[in-house]
Amino acid sequence: MLSLAQVEEMIKTKLPDAQVKVEDLTGGGDHLQAIVVSSEFAGKPKIKQHQLVYGALSEAMASETIHALALKTYTPDAWAATGQNL
Repeated sequence: MLSLAQVEEMIKTKLPDAQVKVEDLTGGGDHLQAIVVSSEFAGKPKIKQHQLVYGALSEAMASETIHALALKTYTPDAWAATGQNL
């Protein structure tokens, strides 16, 4: 089982400028939700943004260490427009 901090670091390795928040949805450590904010997402459709994050977690997902991931991605400007804190 990966810790939430390990999942965050895996994402940040692929997207070094990212702000990341990962939550465990079920308490079992394998159904996660992540919010990722990165300038790398600028000009990319949501599917490409998600593919970048999934690429960072591909090994954990292939081994089913992470069974499910609910993902929300934002550019820094889009995140700022939500008015939320990460």
